[in-house]
Amino acid sequence: MRTSDNVFIMVEGVSMSFGATVAVQDVSLAVPKGTIFGLVGSDGAGKSTLLRMIATMIKPTKGKIAIGGLDVVTGKAKVKPLIGYMPQRFGLYQDLTVAENIEFFMDIFGIKREERKRRKEKYLGFSNLLPFLDRQAGNLSGGMKQKLGLACVLVHEPEALILDEPTNGVDPVSRQEFWEILLEMRGSGMAIMVSTAYLDEGEKCDALALMHKSQVLAIATPSEISAGFPNLEDAMIQRIQDVDKELMHDTFKR
Repeated sequence: MRTSDNVFIMVEGVSMSFGATVAVQDVSLAVPKGTIFGLVGSDGAGKSTLLRMIATMIKPTKGKIAIGGLDVVTGKAKVKPLIGYMPQRFGLYQDLTVAENIEFFMDIFGIKREERKRRKEKYLGFSNLLPFLDRQAGNLSGGMKQKLGLACVLVHEPEALILDEPTNGVDPVSRQEFWEILLEMRGSGMAIMVSTAYLDEGEKCDALALMHKSQVLAIATPSEISAGFPNLEDAMIQRIQDVDKELMHDTFKR
């Protein structure tokens, strides 16, 4: 795998099994700082499991993951401050206001008093949430909840973001605003990994891993993956169908 000195997230030969079920099989990839690396593919392909391993939530069955040169298993305590992880169901407190939610996360991360006002204004400002400080999170729209979740993830100023389908079910305008924040974070030098069901978002990534049935079928730029096809969606569907045909052919041969 070709890498650079700027690589911040390194995944080498990683697999994950739950009993007899293989969720992720022999995945290797590298994410430099200042880039957005996207995961796309079929449902159940292993994208969420891969992100959970990178985010130190579960240990890989085999292989190695390093963030900032630190092993995510043996150096978990040192890795956690380096990353911001937003799962599909992020734990906002619905009965707390926007301001109270971000204050709570600053408490968790031990943000000092002199820093709190700056970070609160910066990340809620990014998210266009400053006019809604007193609104309960449970009364926000879906898009606003996701932007608040991202602000809470960013408040300790991590060096890497790991996001699992953060805009799933969000309206197009909020999706666009969410990605404007990600692009700004990329410009600041952050390493970002994001899984998405929306291929227009995939096209905004610097590199994509196409996953299907626990494996990575390709890692390339969006334009390289879609080369020879009308768009990224057609290229992805064709690649997945080709793999399924090969598997079916091998099954019948046996």
